[in-house]
Amino acid sequence: MTSESQEHGAPRRPVKDEVDVVAEETEKPAKGGKKDKKGSFWKELPVLVVVALVLALIIKTFVIQAFYIPSESMENTLLKNDRVLVNKIVYHTRDIERGDVVVFSGVDSWDGEFEMEEPSNPVAAALRWVGTAFGVVPGEKDYIKRVIGVGGDHVKCCDSKQRITVNGVAIDEGGYLYPGNVPSDKFFDITVPKGRLWVMGDHRSVSLDSRSHTGDPGGGSIPVGQVVGRAFVIVWPFNRATTLSIPDTFGQPALQALGDSVPLVAGFAGAFPLVLIRRRRRSRRH
Repeated sequence: MTSESQEHGAPRRPVKDEVDVVAEETEKPAKGGKKDKKGSFWKELPVLVVVALVLALIIKTFVIQAFYIPSESMENTLLKNDRVLVNKIVYHTRDIERGDVVVFSGVDSWDGEFEMEEPSNPVAAALRWVGTAFGVVPGEKDYIKRVIGVGGDHVKCCDSKQRITVNGVAIDEGGYLYPGNVPSDKFFDITVPKGRLWVMGDHRSVSLDSRSHTGDPGGGSIPVGQVVGRAFVIVWPFNRATTLSIPDTFGQPALQALGDSVPLVAGFAGAFPLVLIRRRRRSRRH
């Protein structure tokens, strides 16, 4: 029967050995398949690196940037060689507040608090730029200070108890002032211009801050437009990782009530006597 089926063209069933051979040939990878995969990975690696760098630079430019602390001016809140993350979009959603720790640019205005040697060649300059961008090395013209007064504030040193006052309200700086430092060893009395900030380091005896620039335009204050962002967390070293919150003293109701409304309050104070005088004149006429 088998021979008749073969003669009439019926398909022949493969024997077991032939089935195994076909299966092995089907499962066997194409020659050079592993090498192709490895080759493909090394070809794609530079692209992945470039994409990662571009994304990192976009995040650094618009969202969050790491900064290196180069000096002792903010001790003990921030120590030299700490790394902090700076939120660069927060001030698009709210105003800068008293007590915020901010990073700002001092290009063409303030002298640096530390000296850096000029790069010896273009490669060194490029490496420094990359290091600064990712918070590995400090930026020579980047500063980090605490905001004491905002536009319209009357900031003065000091009252009878040697405390700095803002709009006549004394602020308690014991929680962040460097141990043994006085609030200020320099007298100042300034009304911060609109759109500017009065900033000071927590380590007052070594900080070159607004007090050191009272002879500059703005009386030592800095333009709001030069603020890069708000430092909100220490990320390095790990054993010092913590958030940087606004001290409670800047939340005093009296301070908040006066604050940015000082010009408005002054306006009402000046207008009130005028209204009384006008009323008296009218009453005399009648």
